Amino acid sequence: MKLLFICTHNRCRSVLAEAITNHLSAGKVRAYSAGSQPAGEVHPQTIHHLQTRGIPTDGLSSKSWHELEGLCPDAVITVCDSAAGESCPLWLGDSVKVHWGLPDPSKLQGPEVEAAFFSVMDNIEARIRMLLEEDTGNLCGEKLRQVLVKIAEEKR
Repeated sequence: MKLLFICTHNRCRSVLAEAITNHLSAGKVRAYSAGSQPAGEVHPQTIHHLQTRGIPTDGLSSKSWHELEGLCPDAVITVCDSAAGESCPLWLGDSVKVHWGLPDPSKLQGPEVEAAFFSVMDNIEARIRMLLEEDTGNLCGEKLRQVLVKIAEEKR
């Protein structure tokens, strides 16, 4: 199964989701991330907090969704509200599309930053663990969409 996480700037939440998914799934699911208006670099706190949890950060980058043309993901998951309202590129065609709204910890400053990052990371991890409890090899189309929506509703 291939998942594409989208956030407008692809510098925090979508990158967290990509890294956490790939770390937890041990190859069962392959995650990617991209943005409609990529920042060009991953937020330094994103890298720091992933590394603090022992999650590999090699190869993470902020990139345009156009760089992944031809990927054919099984599902596209938007993680920021602005990306949820954008029109996806045509090449995403029949991919299941769902929204997992997450707050942006990179917008914060001061002592609450660490707690905010870990809260978002915990939320992503819980969602991915729920997905991995499913028979991912047999999830596709409407059935996959229903599972992803259910996970989003349970982990608000």
